[in-house]
Amino acid sequence: MSTAAVSEDPKTPRDLRGRVALVAGATRGAGRAMAVELGRAGATVYVTGRTTREHVSEVGRPTETIEGTAELVSAAGGTGIVVPTDHLEPERVRALVERIDRDHGRLDVLVNGVWGGDHLLDFDTRVWEVELEKGLRMLRLGVESHLITSHFALPLLVRRPGGLVVEVTDGTAEYNGPRYRGNLFFDLAKNAPIRAAFGLGEELREHGCTAVCLSPGFLRSEEMLDALGVTEENWRDAVAKEPHFAIAESPVYIGRAVAALACDPDVARWNGRSLDSGRLAREYGFTDADGSRPDGWRYIIEVVHGGRDASVEDYR
Repeated sequence: MSTAAVSEDPKTPRDLRGRVALVAGATRGAGRAMAVELGRAGATVYVTGRTTREHVSEVGRPTETIEGTAELVSAAGGTGIVVPTDHLEPERVRALVERIDRDHGRLDVLVNGVWGGDHLLDFDTRVWEVELEKGLRMLRLGVESHLITSHFALPLLVRRPGGLVVEVTDGTAEYNGPRYRGNLFFDLAKNAPIRAAFGLGEELREHGCTAVCLSPGFLRSEEMLDALGVTEENWRDAVAKEPHFAIAESPVYIGRAVAALACDPDVARWNGRSLDSGRLAREYGFTDADGSRPDGWRYIIEVVHGGRDASVEDYR
């Protein structure tokens, strides 16, 4: 199922018309889906990333481009605007925000979703055994890029009360806090957005704006589907190889989570907190693209690590 083919979730009100969003890191996966679902709710969405139809980033996936994402945003009912941007280059980020200011004079939603470091990751490798260049690159991609983007984008976002910043990571505070993620650089990169959302929440509060950290569960990204040799249409065939993949969720799910947050007039109740798609689905009533409601992190904590004797269907 393509993202463009997903019908509007009736639980998510279409009230983002006139709002402007920046989704940093919207080339594929969760970032792409968040951009599309914000568009489906009526927003104008600036779509950024490094892979275009003329240039492929170090991730090496040429078929997933920011142009493709912007087209999906517009097809869903929003306005997708492509701005090729490497968020590790401060002057390019500055120029991006200046363009948004010139064009609209406002920024209502910032999604800090830049990553692209999976190809650098070696799990269960001690810090003195990791290739230092790879480790430091992960930190630049997962932490420095977010800080640069917030530095330039937040002066525009705080002009109006109600702005929302979404720091995207892998894992919740409940999961990541007591557990080591198997690679020190990766662990730091995925815990930093949780802390960043807390700190940004403190800084944004006086401006009437909100920051949260958001994680998908077991995400059926394009890269994960390829790794398991399946597609979105037959993804359940991979459960035989990876049993816990039965809890997997499509990128649409976290996209709907972001749209629900952005549409919530009381979103400030989440300020500074670590959230995930499953929890927000219970709160806001949206579902995944197939009508299910997977609760991935609760399943991982209670069943995978906690040893609870339960069926995956109890968590969908």
